[in-house]
Amino acid sequence: MAVDPVITKTSLEGLPKIAEGKVRDLYEIDSNTLLFVASDRISAYDVIMENGVPSKGKLLTLLSAHWFKLLPTLIPELRTHFLTLALPPAIPQTEHARLRNRSMQVRRLKIFPIEAIVRGYITGSAWKEYQRTGTVHKTPIVAGLKESEAFPQGAIYTPSTKAEAGQNDENISISEAAEIVGPKYAQKIEDLAIKLYTTARDYAAERGIIIADSKFEFGLDVDTDEVILVDEVLTPDSSRFWPADTYEIGREQMSYDKQYLRDWLTSEGLKGKQGVKMPEEVVNNTAEKYREAFEKLTGQKWVDAVRV
Repeated sequence: MAVDPVITKTSLEGLPKIAEGKVRDLYEIDSNTLLFVASDRISAYDVIMENGVPSKGKLLTLLSAHWFKLLPTLIPELRTHFLTLALPPAIPQTEHARLRNRSMQVRRLKIFPIEAIVRGYITGSAWKEYQRTGTVHKTPIVAGLKESEAFPQGAIYTPSTKAEAGQNDENISISEAAEIVGPKYAQKIEDLAIKLYTTARDYAAERGIIIADSKFEFGLDVDTDEVILVDEVLTPDSSRFWPADTYEIGREQMSYDKQYLRDWLTSEGLKGKQGVKMPEEVVNNTAEKYREAFEKLTGQKWVDAVRV
């Protein structure tokens, strides 16, 4: 199969670009609808790398679409912003090959300015904080946990601020998140995030993947006053995926996500540095880990998924 060109910048004829995130570019279709275009950009420690990962945008889009279609069948009350993978009529035919499988039409909603992170296992920044203070996102946690251990009380909600590109997300407490989104919606967001995580965790466990933690984002349908799942969902960009067959408490885990890139940046003294270009080995290994996660979670070979 031919290697896709790496797309790190997008511009479209016929649709105005209204926002550019770390990975996705947002275009306005009409007052109620947006086109999300996932580039092949990759970020770590809130810094976008200079080069991208081939087909990453397609993988994120197709895996998100898988979850957007699956989750409402498992959580009947769930509403999402996903509409279709089809391209809108305003996109010229000459653009279709470049945009196919990396674009989705979504509902345009008011976005809550927090990231709803749910953690089932203590790792990453949560483990570092716990070692220092015995807390996770400022909340006391039972003593004696080992790295990568499941939280004994079950999955916990650990929100953060939602930073603009180039800025750093900040871990916050549940009460601080409630001040940002308002008490009316804070509990709905927390309950829905935990239900999404636990539902996906159990689904993934049957397919050999441990979802250690995941980030969800939500919007508000102002007409119905419903909290809506938005953005991407349960991808290697937004979640920490571990292979179940090598899981062992007390150490860092192998992963199907950006941890490989984070580890390389840390080992090279490049954590948080701007202007970093990944070597080919890091690009290829990251792409391979993402594809393996996709295939395990969807039950579909990557080459079949992108074949149109």
